[in-house]
Amino acid sequence: MLKYATGFVLAFCALNAAAAGNPAVTVAIDVTVNRHAINPMIYGVSFGTPADLKALNAPLNRSGGNTTTSYNWRLNASNHDFDYFFESLPDDSSAAPGHSADVFVNQSKSQHALPMLTVPTIGWVAKLPADRGKLSSFSIAKYGAQCSYDQYDTDAGDGLKPDCTTEITGNDPHDAYVADSVASEKGWIQHLIARWGKSSAGGVSYYLMDNEPSIWFSTHRDIHPNGPHGAEIRDKVIATSQMIKALDPGAKIAAPEEWGWYGYQYDGYDQQYAAAHGYCCYPDRGGVQKNLPYIPWLLTEWKKAGRPIDILSVHFYPQGAEFSDDDSTPTQQLRNRSTRQLWDPHYVSESYIGTPVNLIPVLKGWVNKYYYAGTPVAVTEYNWGGEGSINGATTQADIYGIFGREGLDMATRWTVPAMGTPTFKAMQIYRNYDGEDSGFGDVSVKAAAPNPDRLSAFAAQRTSGGALTVMVINKIPGATPVTLNLGQFTAAGTATAYQLTAANAIKHLANVTWSGGKLAATVPSQSVTLFVLPR
Repeated sequence: MLKYATGFVLAFCALNAAAAGNPAVTVAIDVTVNRHAINPMIYGVSFGTPADLKALNAPLNRSGGNTTTSYNWRLNASNHDFDYFFESLPDDSSAAPGHSADVFVNQSKSQHALPMLTVPTIGWVAKLPADRGKLSSFSIAKYGAQCSYDQYDTDAGDGLKPDCTTEITGNDPHDAYVADSVASEKGWIQHLIARWGKSSAGGVSYYLMDNEPSIWFSTHRDIHPNGPHGAEIRDKVIATSQMIKALDPGAKIAAPEEWGWYGYQYDGYDQQYAAAHGYCCYPDRGGVQKNLPYIPWLLTEWKKAGRPIDILSVHFYPQGAEFSDDDSTPTQQLRNRSTRQLWDPHYVSESYIGTPVNLIPVLKGWVNKYYYAGTPVAVTEYNWGGEGSINGATTQADIYGIFGREGLDMATRWTVPAMGTPTFKAMQIYRNYDGEDSGFGDVSVKAAAPNPDRLSAFAAQRTSGGALTVMVINKIPGATPVTLNLGQFTAAGTATAYQLTAANAIKHLANVTWSGGKLAATVPSQSVTLFVLPR
């Protein structure tokens, strides 16, 4: 009997401990401090459908990724590179030139999202046979047995020899591609202007200069097996930008679209050379680039050429287990911490990067020092994983808050989470929590929480009406009592509240009253709560 009684007591104590929750947190808010506009373009997506764009009230929609490097607008086809057996395939059933891109532009515009298109610069684009079937870069009949092949086309190999490590070299790019040029891409820009008008008249406003060029030697090794020198990328961007701006002076050019931290530091030649030589040396950086990191070097070179780019754009993914479906406790805790890579100069990345990233301040510092001060900065790909979990949702909510607080100019998430997921709803609570396009404020103000690895908070006022919106993100298990100290704001009133929890629904809560400049509430385990305080 004592055994069972002891078990009951332990269970009772555990329940009481859970009910007690986490230590109380005070968030210091001051609407007169750190005021700056939040650019709505930080809430962009990639390949959003009309339904996605409407539900998220998304202002920006990007067409990008590896396949866009080889988009042949004349044939409406792309090569799927190392993502899928280096096969050239039709983009859709239509043979109309530029059809898939036109559909993308039309769907974006139908929901008032600005389209962002990727322009190939690599020098090759996909080709198709007369029947609009498929072509592959590594035919097994031509190049021999390979590690793997397409189950739907057993002649399409993966470009690796049967040992699954040795790459097949010396393939003929003409097997699945045709040569491309700035003059050919000029035809596409002319097509887009004829179809949609110039950017100033509602046409395409944003053009991206290809995709992750420093790793073409990997992703597109069938057509660019050697890592590109920085000079190649510099010149390709200048030539393509000049062509576009001659046709549409108001169009905005974004580059270099690099893949991540290593790609900010070293060009493709150095990345490939270092990997083959024990990471002993980086010839371009130590030579022509005069020890400047790769992106700062590009910026100095582009500045010499005038102003070929209007937006500094990069991609960033956490390099640990975060960008996955892993929902284990260690990975959840890593997600909670690793968003610091976006803003914290003291946080050392826990991945192979092994140094502080401080992404947004560093990028803004680079454009101010090496290019033109105030040039917009964009993160055109990012993803912290866990889309189906509440931890993924709290992480995405944290990222949106960081983007706004740190003054990022543009961002497009890769890609849109499934509409029913918690992460989708975390995006929605910022832009359309009530189905009426209501969301977070557009002027960021100070909101300081003592430990943002456990609970982060962000605040912004609405220009229209002056309401204060406060997003409280409880990243950890267990309820947390929270007090909002409302400096320089209305001392008392009644707030509306909306909340996302593991129950996976944005709920309109009962109104919350505040007085004496303080709002007290308890936020549940792993949750996102939005308070809207009228002025």
